[in-house]
Formats: sequence, structure tokens, C-alpha cells
Amino acid sequence: MRPFDTDTDTDSDNPSEQPHFQTVLAASLKDPSRRQLLRGAIGLAGLGLLSDTLIPFAHAATATNMASGLGFATVQKSLLDAVQLPAGYSYKILHASGDPLNDKVSAFSNQGLELDDWSARIGDQHDGMDIFYIDEKGQYTERDTGRALLVVNHESSAESHLLHPKGQTSNGKQGKKFDQFGAWDLGSRPELEVLKEINLHGVSIVEMIKGPQGWSYRLDSPLNRRVTPQTPMPVTGPHAELKNIHALMMTAFDPKGAMVRGTLNNCGHGKTPWGTYLTCEENWAKYFQITPGAVPLDTKSQASLKRYGVVTAPLNPQSPKAPSQGWHTVSDTDNRFTRWNLAASGASAEQDFRNEANTFGFIVEIDPVTRDAVAAKRVALGRFAHEAAVCGIPKVGEPLAFYMGCDTRNEYIYKFVSTAVWNPQDVGGGMAIGDKYLNEGRLFVAQFKADGTGQWLELTLTDPKVASYAKYAFANQADVLVNARLAADAVGATPMDRPEWGAVNPKNGEIYFSLTNSDAANRNPTKVDAANPRAYTDVDGKKSSGNPNGHIIRFHEQSDRSTAVQFQWDIFLFGAEEDAGSANLSGLTASNSFSSPDGLWFSKATGICWIQTDDGAMTDETNSMMLAAIPGQVGDGGKVTVNNKMMVSGQEQTSQQETFIGAALGEAKLRRFLVCPTGAEVTGVTETADGKTLFVNIQHPGELTPALGDAAEFKFQSTWPGNMGYGAAGRPRSATIVITKDDGGVVGL
Repeated sequence: MRPFDTDTDTDSDNPSEQPHFQTVLAASLKDPSRRQLLRGAIGLAGLGLLSDTLIPFAHAATATNMASGLGFATVQKSLLDAVQLPAGYSYKILHASGDPLNDKVSAFSNQGLELDDWSARIGDQHDGMDIFYIDEKGQYTERDTGRALLVVNHESSAESHLLHPKGQTSNGKQGKKFDQFGAWDLGSRPELEVLKEINLHGVSIVEMIKGPQGWSYRLDSPLNRRVTPQTPMPVTGPHAELKNIHALMMTAFDPKGAMVRGTLNNCGHGKTPWGTYLTCEENWAKYFQITPGAVPLDTKSQASLKRYGVVTAPLNPQSPKAPSQGWHTVSDTDNRFTRWNLAASGASAEQDFRNEANTFGFIVEIDPVTRDAVAAKRVALGRFAHEAAVCGIPKVGEPLAFYMGCDTRNEYIYKFVSTAVWNPQDVGGGMAIGDKYLNEGRLFVAQFKADGTGQWLELTLTDPKVASYAKYAFANQADVLVNARLAADAVGATPMDRPEWGAVNPKNGEIYFSLTNSDAANRNPTKVDAANPRAYTDVDGKKSSGNPNGHIIRFHEQSDRSTAVQFQWDIFLFGAEEDAGSANLSGLTASNSFSSPDGLWFSKATGICWIQTDDGAMTDETNSMMLAAIPGQVGDGGKVTVNNKMMVSGQEQTSQQETFIGAALGEAKLRRFLVCPTGAEVTGVTETADGKTLFVNIQHPGELTPALGDAAEFKFQSTWPGNMGYGAAGRPRSATIVITKDDGGVVGL
């Protein structure tokens, strides 16, 4: 997913070199017992070929009638400004950015003429989403009743200039967003412009009804609503640490720190077993500003802000500006805008907003079915650039496990294990059940080892590595949770190539994570490891170096237990162009080549793994896409040696790296299903219970649309979906599309 200005979700705020496991890897390669091949044919329970450190695992079959082959012809690459689907499939648009949530709001002009603040409109940059059925009593149910709520995340404001007639206004100037140093001219900004930009973030909840023409959303539903960056919500967490957590959240809005405002940069998501929605706050750091000349923050606060990528000084000494949206420049009396300035302007934290950045970076739980339910920040799941919150397969009488990625290069994969054990009677219990499972538990971070095993490292102040960490002095366990990235550094977690969406295979409970890409600074031949083994140059297109095409990793918990501290892993797929030579480790062809996997989701109806891309490396030959894959299981492939070669600072670097790779799928089990319009990414997918309707989000078509200097004229890279007859034509809009098979069958089969 991409934030509002530059590709800042790819920047690394992790300076640590220690956890790359080069020492472990070297020792492993010298040990013959650790050089044996994984043989998928014998199954994981009989992996006697592995080293004495490898733990055998047994697979649990938890789903039946999974697809064994794909039933559609592959979609060819496309650069058209349109959605491309296989023959026999059709789509319509459910809603797009700016569509009204009720009949009191005008139809969207698509010219930036709206005078409302967007709090009653569909947000922008559609992202993660899920479906929630409603029964005859208006309560949550898991059966298809023909009535449901669709809950959609809205990530960023990359196209904020398109919300206004002549582009964004800054210090009286319109249309030109950045100065020559990439920063705002922060004189002042108009209030209405800023309100629109703030409220387009968050979450949209709309009621849908299934009719003769399929699913559509109800404009008059009382359940239609928004959760925005201005929606008040409580800060929750472990009872023993709640006072300490609140102390880190104290601002002029709530001097006690128990309540905060809103959710921001909402990217991936999760759905709880009891029927609530988890929205993930991803790249929230760049929205803040510390005004020049402000009183310096204390050393600990500065260390925390730096580790989380909050820019506290100009990027260029020649420019007295910082790359925020300038929201804090609007005058106010209720601190709606002042809150975006982290300057220590008061005598204490209770009198200003120096702690405001601490209030973002969490999982937020929402009960969509209950209109008056209050969303909550779930601090126990840690604070970072959350991209996913996927629950493992629930088992009665066992704790629940939620898996989460931190979407920045060189960041980590996390797991939260609840203290409470699963009780199916909790289904439909709403936010009270969220209090039960999401406030008390243990937070872990993943360490991927060179022998194909992994370990979950608990983030706790009882660990001496955390308690005595030289780079940050943790005051208590609350500090560990709020500064989880620093705690993960301390314990030696494995830096990954942008961990984005996670997904759980319903057939065997294995967990998948998309690792979208990396660059030469973070992944060159001297910085590879078994879990991130490639360093190469994409020879055409943008000629990016590092791991520009990304990969998908998967792992299996020991004994299928949510509480496991060890796991087995391999790499499911490597993204690559089909002509990438030795970098094409998964044997992709023109029919299934892809780059930069991002969205990841499993169908419970078919077992298909849907892979969505947010690509910049292959866009010279195709727009971003969605593929369908039929996966096997961890260990069904073998060990390979990756030969890395890259030019670094004018010098050729080479290395060899051994890793574990899944069995090659071939075109029968991996095919391109959708190609999206120009400039967009495909992100967010869910389906109806019968698998016959697929909901997919198309985000930021025409993302690279430039404004021509300070003029009112825009040059559009994309005009979708107006170019296919939806709404007012002209400017591009993000949208949710509804895909069905023309014969009424199950999608993908």
C-alpha cells in the first residue's frame, strides 16, 4: 500500500544490521546435516532428512471440497485503462470514492465542488474489506441472508489534489503540492480542504441487499456510517498496564489518555471469529509535523519518533518545511487541526499534542452490525505500521492467534496470542467479546532461521534483552507494546522485505505473508538471508535493484497450536517477470508472472489463494493484477541455491544463498485472473459464503496523475471508472467492484 506523498512505506526506519542471521547462515551451510533437501512427498511429519534442530509438524485437514484446479482461462497482461477479467466473467461497481452514504448528501461531482466535509461519503483509496451478514433480527450471523454489511478500509490521500477544483491550496497557492525539496509550503491551508482530506481516511460501513441484479448498497440504511480520524474511541489494553498505556496517550484532548480521536491510513484488515472487524493503521507517521523552532522533545520521545519514521526536521536543510499534509496549519479552537503538530508547546503533555503520534499505529476493532457500538484501539496487539490482523483457525478451548505484518522495508512479522481460550458461544457478542480476547495476551515477533525453522520471540520486559536494550530504555510493559518495533529490534527479529498482508489457509491452518519488495539499500548480495534470499536487478522497465518483485512466505505452527513458539517455513512463490532468468525461481510464465505481491486472501468456499499486486517494476508491460493460486503445504518443494549478482556503488557484488521453496505450481494452479486500470493497485477482496460473488477493490487509478504547475488543468493518467459509465466522467476514483460468473457458478472454478 502507498501513502499520501512519496513511496514512504518502502523506506526503512530500522537501522539494525544484527538480525540478518549471516552468522547463523554461515554455520548452517558448513553443517552437512543442515544441507539436506526438504522432500514434500514424505510429509512434514516424517522429515527425518532435516537437521536435528528441525521440529516435525503434523498437518491438520480442517476444510474439504477445496479446488484442485482453476476453471478459467488466464487473463493476458494489459496496459488498458480498464478492468480485464477472464471470458465468462462480468463486474459492476458497488461504490466509489465520494459516493453518498445517505440521501441528504449530493451526488459526487467528481470536480472537487463538494461543500460538505466527506464524513457522510464513501472514503478514498479503498483497501481491506470484509462482509458481515445480518439476520432477521438485525444481528450478526454467519449464514447468507441476502442482507449484509460491507466494511471497507480507506488508506491514503495520494490523490487529495483531485478532491478540490484546482488542486490543494497551500499558503494561497493552488495545484502544486510540493516545493523543489519535496515539502509543503506550509503557510496555511483552507479548513474545508483539510476536513475533506482527513475524513476520506478511515472506514466505510454500508448495508448491501441482494436482488435480481446481484448485490447493491442501500442509500437509506441507518447502518451506513463512517469511522474517521476524528471519531472518538477508547484506548484499551492489558488491565495491569492500562494506567501506563494511558500515560503515553495523554494530550490536550484527554489529559487522562483514556480516549483518543480516530483511525488513520487504514490498510489491511482482519475479521474476528466472533464477528467484528479489525482495521489496521499502517503508514500514519508522515501526517505529523513539528513546527520549526519548537521546544525539542525529550530524548526518549525523539528515539521513538525516529524509529517509527516521524519526520521531526526538514528533509533538506535548504527547505524549512517537512513533508506532512499541512493539516496543522488550520486555525481552530477545538484542536481538530492543532493535533497534527507534535511540538511541545505546553508546560506538559496534557496541554499539547506531543503524544498524538502514540495514539496511532494500532489495530482498531469495530462492530459493524451494532450502529452505536464504539470502536476501540487494541494496544495489546502492539504499535507499528499494521498491514494485517488475520486470525488462525479457532479451536475450542485453545487461545486465539492473530498474525500481523509491519509494512516497511526491514520490518517484522508479529503474532498476538490471547489469554482467553476460544468459546464458540461468543459469536455475535460484539465489542465485549473483543475486550475478552484482545486486551489480554502475549505479543511475539518472528525470527526465521537458516535451517527452515522459525521461532516466536516474546516481547516482554522480563526478557533481559528488552529490559537492558541500549538504544531505548523501556519503562514498563506498556512502553514495550507502544514501542513494539524497538522491542523487536532488541530481541533479534528477522527484518523482512515489507511484510504486508497475511492470510490463513483454511485447509491446513498455514499462515502466508506477502513480502512486497525491497531496494538495493536494504537487500543487496551482502544483506540476503534464507527468508529474504534474492538480490538482483530488474533488467528492463524501471531497472530497480534489490528484491523489486517480492515473494510470499508461509509457515506452519508446531503441532498446529496457536501457542507454538516454533514453526516450519518455506517460500511459497517468488514474484518475477517470466524472462528474469535465474531470478525467476518459481518458473513463472507470461500467463502467471507477477510482481510485488500485496493483498493476500484465502477463499473459504474454494481454498483459492487470491494474490493482489501493488507493482512498480512490471508496469512497463502490464498494470497491477490479481492472480488465483491453489497452494500445497509447507515442505512440498525443496531447497534451492539462489545466485545473487548486483551492481552496488559501481561495484559488482555476488553471493549464494540457500533457501526453501514450495513446489512449482504451473499454469494449472496459478493464473492471472484480473488486470486493473492504469496506475492502480488491486487491494482488498472478500466473497459471499457460496463463493459466487467476489468483491474486489481498485485503489488509486491514475495515482501518478500530475498537476501542471500551479494551473487548474490536470493531465489524467486514468479516467476509470467514469470511462466505463459510472458516475461523473473525468477524474479517476477508487472503487469496489462486484465480480460474478456469467453462468452463476463459483468464482475461480
